[in-house]
Formats: sequence, C-alpha cells, structure tokens
Amino acid sequence: MRLHSLNEVKPLFYWIAPILFFSLLLVAASSQACTRILYGTGTGNYITGRSMDWSDIKAAMDFWAFPKGMQRNGGVGRGSIEWTSNYGSVVISIYESATSDGINEAGLVGNLLYLAEADYGNPEARGKPTISVGAWLQYFLDNFRTVSEAVNAMKREPFTVVGTDLPNGRPATAHIALSDPSGDSAIFEYIKGELQVHHGKQYTLMTNSPIYGQQLAINTYWDLIGGQNFLPGTISAADRFVRASYALESSPKYNARRDALASVFSQIRAVSVPLGMSNPEKPNIASTLWRSVIDQSAKRYYFESVINPSVIWVDLDKLNLSLGAQVMSMKLDVPENLGGEVVSEFKPASPFKFLAPK
Repeated sequence: MRLHSLNEVKPLFYWIAPILFFSLLLVAASSQACTRILYGTGTGNYITGRSMDWSDIKAAMDFWAFPKGMQRNGGVGRGSIEWTSNYGSVVISIYESATSDGINEAGLVGNLLYLAEADYGNPEARGKPTISVGAWLQYFLDNFRTVSEAVNAMKREPFTVVGTDLPNGRPATAHIALSDPSGDSAIFEYIKGELQVHHGKQYTLMTNSPIYGQQLAINTYWDLIGGQNFLPGTISAADRFVRASYALESSPKYNARRDALASVFSQIRAVSVPLGMSNPEKPNIASTLWRSVIDQSAKRYYFESVINPSVIWVDLDKLNLSLGAQVMSMKLDVPENLGGEVVSEFKPASPFKFLAPK
C-alpha cells in the first residue's frame, strides 16, 4: 500500500502544468460521472455530499439498515474474507448487489464511485482472501469507527478486491472515499494491482477518472488561473472536480445546521449532470440519478432523487441497529417517496448478496 501526500503533486506542476492539463483532459472526458464533497461547518461539524451518476436510470436503489453483529463474508465464494460487523450501518445499495453509499453508527461515511482505471490485481497471484467490490465499502462501515482505523488496517492489505460486470454491462471498477465526524478523509484506489491511499483532511473532493493524483494535478492548474476568472464547464469528471473545488472553497462555513445542509445540497446539485444528457462518442458519461447528503454529527442521512424530486431522510437514532436486530430495507425511487423522515417506511428484509463473477 502506498500513502500519498499533497506535496508530491505541487512541486512538479509549475513546469508541466499546460502539457499535463491538456493530456489528462482527454482521458477524463470519457469518465463515468459521480462527485463527492466533504464540507466543514462553522461549528466544526462535517457533512458529506455525493451525486450518483449512472447510465442505467432503471438501476434498483434501496435503503438498508444493517445491525451490528452480522456474520459477513466477501461474497465471492471459496476463499472469501469473513468478519462480524462491529457497527450497525445505513446504506444505499445499487442493483441489490453492492453497497454504494452509507454511514455507520459511529459516524463513519463511505462513498463508492466509478473509476475506469481501477485494477485490483490478480487474486491468485496476490494470495490473499477475496472480497467482492460490492462488499468493499460495507467492510469499512462494518469494521471501523474512524478513517485512521481504516487506513491503518489496510496497510497490511487484508484482502484482494474482486470485480465483475454489473447488470447493465459496465465493469464494476471503483474507488472509495471515507470521512468521519472529525473531518478526516481518505481516498482508496487500486492502480495496477497496488493500493494507493490519499489520507488527510485536505482530501475533501473526489470525482472519477483520471486517477486521484492526476485529479489533484488538474485542479492545481485551475487554482493558478483562479475560479473567479474562469472555470471549465463540461460534464467530464475533471471539470466537475474543478468546479466542485472552487464552490467548496468559496462557500461560507455556516454555523446553522439548516444553512450548512442547504450549502452542501446546492454545491452537489451544481455539479450534477442533467437527466438524459449523453454523448454517443463518450458512452461512459452519465446523468445524475440521485444525491445523498449525510450529516455526520447528527447521523442524519438525506436522499434526493431526480426521478421523484423530493428530499427524504433517515435518522439513525430512530433505527434499531443493535446486536440481534432485524435487517430492514426501503425501496427508493417509488411514488411513495413523498419527502420527509422515512424510518417508518423500512420493512424487514433479507440482506442482499454481494456482486460476484458468474
């Protein structure tokens, strides 16, 4: 595992910026779209917002409440890693086969975003227990209270992530952002079979391709220009990263919780991709399907669909996530999602099975 610091990016940048910017822009233009931001309020609390941009508008999305004490495994058959969940969590699944977003009862938040360049390595060559990419984020939420705990645990690389194709035919290649109530943050990527980790409070943003170090490099170029003068306007991942960075840095750090939440919603909406927007020459660019905003100190999980445009939310304190509690679920993007607090809409359910190769 390699840990990165921001100082690795900046010194080289002042002489290679123009060449690097235009070459990386060509790579980034074909990326799948999603955006994640970590916002610090004026009272020292943190809120994580993300957009889910995906090419299949019929993809099943559901809320799940998982209690602590669940017996888990990596979901890819013989050799899968096994664990017992230390923390209860509330998550959003995609295709009932992967945890794409979530918060645990300690306030650790995780976001799974598409990354075309992800390469988890050969499981046989690595010789480690295996875990489905669909279970990767759930493993973090089940096991760790803080970002630092997760980073330290991953130094020994306890497993190999296994990917496959999703039901819409897209490869399940992804990277993960974690944040906790202290404002600590980390980005986890597998590049050429090697785990790369960017750990620190400065890593408040993530989109998709190119790999994270190159995203930071592109953003440094635009910092030199200054967002008040000009910002790139396409829906590519690199351009969204730049616009989100400028908005996050420019936004006031509100003291009032309502104002802070409104700021995060407005920022993540501003980098969303309009429904139906596509480019035949760049099929990986996708519309925003939904947005989540998670207040990590209040443990309140907001969800906003572009299909049913109303905000619903879950208060974790109103769910039973204790040892032995029932797994619960709630369908999203249905006409009954009319807005407001929705814990009463959760129903007993069997846990979904993690994505596995056929």
